Amino acid sequence: MQNYDFHRLIPMTSFVIDYYSHEGYADLQTLQLMKNYANFLRQPLSLKMFVPIDSDGEIMKEPENFQDWKEQNSKVKKVHIIFSKEQIEKFKLYEKAKKKILFEGFTVAYNGYSVVRIVASYDETIDISFKKDLTPQIPSDVESLTVYDVIYLSQTSLKLIGIKK
Repeated sequence: MQNYDFHRLIPMTSFVIDYYSHEGYADLQTLQLMKNYANFLRQPLSLKMFVPIDSDGEIMKEPENFQDWKEQNSKVKKVHIIFSKEQIEKFKLYEKAKKKILFEGFTVAYNGYSVVRIVASYDETIDISFKKDLTPQIPSDVESLTVYDVIYLSQTSLKLIGIKK
């Protein structure tokens, strides 16, 4: 897990060893980064770390025409569609919820009465279940996810930790 590969979730010991092997010294900024990562690993798991969740705790589906709206609002304006205020509000709420995601590439595999199951799109053996009260069934904190070979961190995670990419 070395290789200075901080866009992936790694155990704290690997993080410290990899960072020191790359930097070669510890200053206050380095120590703060390590403290941030330790606090990141301690966070209790919640469904909103993996998939967009609304203010009521319900899983959000990508609104119809969301990608068109994103393209229209990008610097390269290829699409010219007129959206209603309601659509734009849905797009903005969904985009805001997506920005809160800490781990990339997860999709809802099952959304039942009492359980939600998510899987990593890049490795379906990474399968996590949450009770409908949004608490995880087995893993309890972010650090418990380090048993998986690869879990990708989002830009939000990197920013939270203090890693600039």
